[in-house]
Amino acid sequence: MGILVTGATGTIGSQVLAHLAGQAVEIRALTRSPASAQLPAGVTPVGGDLAGVDSLRAAIKGIDTLFLLAPNVPDELTQAMLALSVARESNIKGIVYLSVFKGDAYTDVPHFAGKYTVERMIEDLGIAATVLRPAYFIQNDLRLKEPLQKFGVYAMPIGSQGVSMVDVRDIGEAAAIELLRRHRAPAAMPRETFSLVGPDALTGAQLATIWDEALGRPVRYGGDDLEAMEQRMKGQMPSWHAMDLRLMLKRYQTDGARASAADLAHLTGLLGRAPRSYRAFAQDAAALWAKA
Repeated sequence: MGILVTGATGTIGSQVLAHLAGQAVEIRALTRSPASAQLPAGVTPVGGDLAGVDSLRAAIKGIDTLFLLAPNVPDELTQAMLALSVARESNIKGIVYLSVFKGDAYTDVPHFAGKYTVERMIEDLGIAATVLRPAYFIQNDLRLKEPLQKFGVYAMPIGSQGVSMVDVRDIGEAAAIELLRRHRAPAAMPRETFSLVGPDALTGAQLATIWDEALGRPVRYGGDDLEAMEQRMKGQMPSWHAMDLRLMLKRYQTDGARASAADLAHLTGLLGRAPRSYRAFAQDAAALWAKA
């Protein structure tokens, strides 16, 4: 029996596989392109995706533990719920589900509300699962290289309430720890939930200051204009996705997404160390950009 990782070639899935590498367990990676997928040594690619129920049924045979990452698409909720149903039919012993931080509170943000609905399904049906709730991914801000370097602007309209951003490496490590724990357990284990967060709740102005110090040049916060951000994002993604992100950032601006001391203590206990900081990420990114 082994572990199946969905979303295996994406940002988070690749981190999960990297942290599972070298373990004495069969690892399968669900991918649409198994022949060309770049995977760690020892990982077996299997063709399919969550929208193809039959391909998932085939991939999950002989597997007892599942990492479930549903893609951010219009039918994300349907795909995730069907995947959970396939896992139940296949008598999967344990699931690690990637949800989102504040999913229960941001009821007007589509992908937040969808992920929380999946959490409710897990709870209502008594599914043996670990729910991981990551905050905004720190590495999303690598996309801000051009405005930071060319114009001295931190251009993500995060607002002034504070967001406890998380490093994607910590997400991957937390998922791998829980997947292995559930895989190695003699029987299904009780549900567990972790908020995956960073040690600092940062505002837009504070993030600009961090980049100012990391780059060694003046950096200012670009402000809270969400309409301009949505229009800019439409050039990079479908309009529904751009609006979804605008609604998320609006809630960041009005309510924030701040981790509690209990959230941080719980995650520190899982990782065996404090989560990585945004400041360390910015310093590393600035060093790499300078070399390039």
